[in-house]
Amino acid sequence: MAARKSSKPKVPAKPKARAKRKAATPPMMTDTFNLMVVGQNGRLSFEALLLVASLRHSCPDFKGRVIVAEPQKNARWDVDPTIRNSDVRDALAMLGAEILPFENKVFGGGYPYGNKIEGLQVLPEGEPFLFLDTDTLITGDLAAVPFDFERPTASMKRENTWPQLELYGPGYAQIWGSLYDKFGLDFESSQDSSAPHEYWRRYLYFNAGFFYYKCPKLFGQRFLDYAKAIRDDPPVELVCQEMRPWLDQVALPLVVHSFGGGRVAEVSDLMDHQTTCHYRVLPLLYAREPDRVVELLETVAAPNKLKKVLKQYEPMKRMIFQKRGHKVRDMFDRDALPRKEQAIRNKIKRANLWMR
Repeated sequence: MAARKSSKPKVPAKPKARAKRKAATPPMMTDTFNLMVVGQNGRLSFEALLLVASLRHSCPDFKGRVIVAEPQKNARWDVDPTIRNSDVRDALAMLGAEILPFENKVFGGGYPYGNKIEGLQVLPEGEPFLFLDTDTLITGDLAAVPFDFERPTASMKRENTWPQLELYGPGYAQIWGSLYDKFGLDFESSQDSSAPHEYWRRYLYFNAGFFYYKCPKLFGQRFLDYAKAIRDDPPVELVCQEMRPWLDQVALPLVVHSFGGGRVAEVSDLMDHQTTCHYRVLPLLYAREPDRVVELLETVAAPNKLKKVLKQYEPMKRMIFQKRGHKVRDMFDRDALPRKEQAIRNKIKRANLWMR
């Protein structure tokens, strides 16, 4: 492993640890917030189009702005990430989405997951926001989700992907504890005491498929500061840990906790299972999601103006419009799916039906 440079980057100022909360912060409940997704050339732009179409179908009265944050070409990108398909741009505009450019100055093409961090800068300061990954469908009314924008949370639909423990290496508590110490955060209050010590679910860990807060500037700057500090000067306990692609999901729980957030079951239960569907790739959607999600997907993709655009992306053309997705669907019993996602992927690949 290459030696780290002796000069340490400047670590962001540590928020004061909260041993005890003196008084509950009044909730910030509103059905008017901005929705952000990242859009760039290729797959993500077509996914963003499907997402916005599903929003207009499931939430026709949505009051906020729909912002597609578009990274711009600079020295950190080997290829131009901007959406160059004019049909996609026109279709997004037809659905009322705004494409706003932003400069990805820190991560670029080397870590494209950083777009969700740096892209927050294009959202209006002081206005609550909800971020969604593009590989998401809106399947219910977002106004029914009890978002408290003073108390952020994120998706609990995750597996124990990070950290991966090494024989004789540090355990979960040492690894996560070193990160909370680095940023001056109270580690103990972040833990789920109903889970045993050294069981991964005890420690705050999210999928970054959705998150929200009352101000994108505050959230985005801290997210960027934490992610940079972990990347450039990680605690020694992380020496054996892989940070790609997990960096955003390592930093996210720290950011959420620093703003007084954490596990919010009344939100994550709805977002992870009813109001949105984070499908990741179309073959997985057809393999494991309920009938209502497949019906919604095919309904929102059906109008001719959208179909002509979506068919330009080969996986959508074959999976949705040429019905290969239903061949995948016939391979699985939704009531007895393999426990691990990788097993589902492998079975689809053996049938030569995997596309993304």
